[in-house]
Amino acid sequence: MTLNEYQQHALETAIYPDDSRIIYPTLGLTGEAGEVADKVKKVIRDANKEFTDEKKLEIVKEIGDVLWYCATLSRDLGYELEEVARMNVDKLRSRMQRHLISGSGDNR
Repeated sequence: MTLNEYQQHALETAIYPDDSRIIYPTLGLTGEAGEVADKVKKVIRDANKEFTDEKKLEIVKEIGDVLWYCATLSRDLGYELEEVARMNVDKLRSRMQRHLISGSGDNR
Protein backbone atom coordinates (compact mmCIF):
# COMPACT_ATOMS: atom_id res chain seq x y z
CA MET A 1 0.00 0.00 0.00
CA THR A 2 1.32 3.45 -0.85
CA LEU A 3 1.06 6.39 1.51
CA ASN A 4 -1.56 7.99 -0.71
CA GLU A 5 -3.58 4.77 -0.76
CA TYR A 6 -3.39 4.70 3.03
CA GLN A 7 -4.48 8.33 3.15
CA GLN A 8 -7.54 7.56 1.03
CA HIS A 9 -8.50 4.68 3.35
CA ALA A 10 -7.98 6.89 6.40
CA LEU A 11 -10.16 9.62 4.93
CA GLU A 12 -13.03 7.15 4.62
CA THR A 13 -13.22 7.21 8.43
CA ALA A 14 -12.43 10.91 8.91
CA ILE A 15 -15.66 12.10 10.48
CA TYR A 16 -15.39 15.52 12.06
CA PRO A 17 -16.99 18.90 11.38
CA ASP A 18 -15.77 20.78 8.30
CA ASP A 19 -15.38 23.92 10.38
CA SER A 20 -12.90 22.03 12.58
CA ARG A 21 -10.58 20.99 9.77
CA ILE A 22 -6.91 21.41 10.61
CA ILE A 23 -7.73 22.00 14.29
CA TYR A 24 -9.38 18.63 15.00
CA PRO A 25 -6.64 16.43 13.52
CA THR A 26 -3.92 18.60 15.06
CA LEU A 27 -5.37 18.06 18.52
CA GLY A 28 -5.82 14.36 17.81
CA LEU A 29 -2.24 14.08 16.60
CA THR A 30 -0.85 15.55 19.78
CA GLY A 31 -3.04 13.29 21.89
CA GLU A 32 -2.00 10.13 20.05
CA ALA A 33 1.68 11.12 20.09
CA GLY A 34 1.29 11.49 23.84
CA GLU A 35 -0.14 7.98 24.03
CA VAL A 36 2.91 6.64 22.18
CA ALA A 37 5.20 8.43 24.63
CA ASP A 38 3.18 7.22 27.61
CA LYS A 39 3.42 3.58 26.55
CA VAL A 40 7.19 3.92 26.12
CA LYS A 41 7.46 5.65 29.51
CA LYS A 42 5.59 2.80 31.18
CA VAL A 43 7.96 0.22 29.68
CA ILE A 44 10.82 2.18 31.21
CA ARG A 45 9.06 2.55 34.56
CA ASP A 46 7.29 -0.80 34.90
CA ALA A 47 9.15 -3.29 32.70
CA ASN A 48 12.80 -2.44 33.30
CA LYS A 49 13.09 -1.08 29.72
CA GLU A 50 12.15 -4.47 28.25
CA PHE A 51 10.20 -3.93 25.05
CA THR A 52 8.42 -7.24 24.66
CA ASP A 53 6.65 -8.12 21.43
CA GLU A 54 3.35 -7.35 23.19
CA LYS A 55 4.53 -3.90 24.30
CA LYS A 56 5.92 -3.16 20.84
CA LEU A 57 2.58 -4.07 19.29
CA GLU A 58 0.75 -1.73 21.68
CA ILE A 59 3.09 1.10 20.69
CA VAL A 60 2.77 0.35 16.98
CA LYS A 61 -1.02 0.52 17.24
CA GLU A 62 -0.70 4.01 18.69
CA ILE A 63 1.73 4.93 15.91
CA GLY A 64 -1.02 3.88 13.50
CA ASP A 65 -3.34 6.38 15.16
CA VAL A 66 -0.63 9.05 14.77
CA LEU A 67 -0.42 8.15 11.08
CA TRP A 68 -4.21 8.48 10.70
CA TYR A 69 -4.10 12.00 12.09
CA CYS A 70 -1.11 12.86 9.88
CA ALA A 71 -3.09 11.66 6.86
CA THR A 72 -6.18 13.67 7.71
CA LEU A 73 -4.26 16.80 8.71
CA SER A 74 -2.24 16.65 5.49
CA ARG A 75 -5.47 16.48 3.47
CA ASP A 76 -6.93 19.40 5.43
CA LEU A 77 -3.82 21.41 4.55
CA GLY A 78 -4.15 20.44 0.89
CA TYR A 79 -1.37 17.84 0.61
CA GLU A 80 -1.19 14.17 -0.21
CA LEU A 81 0.75 12.11 2.31
CA GLU A 82 3.34 11.13 -0.28
CA GLU A 83 4.03 14.84 -0.92
CA VAL A 84 4.61 15.35 2.79
CA ALA A 85 6.97 12.37 2.91
CA ARG A 86 8.89 13.56 -0.17
CA MET A 87 9.28 17.09 1.20
CA ASN A 88 10.59 15.67 4.48
CA VAL A 89 13.11 13.41 2.76
CA ASP A 90 14.29 16.31 0.58
CA LYS A 91 14.67 18.55 3.64
CA LEU A 92 16.67 15.94 5.55
CA ARG A 93 18.91 15.13 2.57
CA SER A 94 19.62 18.82 2.10
CA ARG A 95 20.57 19.17 5.75
CA MET A 96 22.81 16.11 5.53
CA GLN A 97 24.57 17.41 2.41
CA ARG A 98 25.14 20.79 4.09
CA HIS A 99 26.31 19.11 7.32
CA LEU A 100 23.38 20.60 9.24
CA ILE A 101 21.58 17.40 10.21
CA SER A 102 22.15 18.08 13.91
CA GLY A 103 21.37 21.27 15.71
CA SER A 104 18.15 23.15 16.01
CA GLY A 105 15.98 25.47 13.99
CA ASP A 106 13.44 24.85 11.26
CA ASN A 107 15.31 26.55 8.44
CA ARG A 108 18.83 25.21 8.66
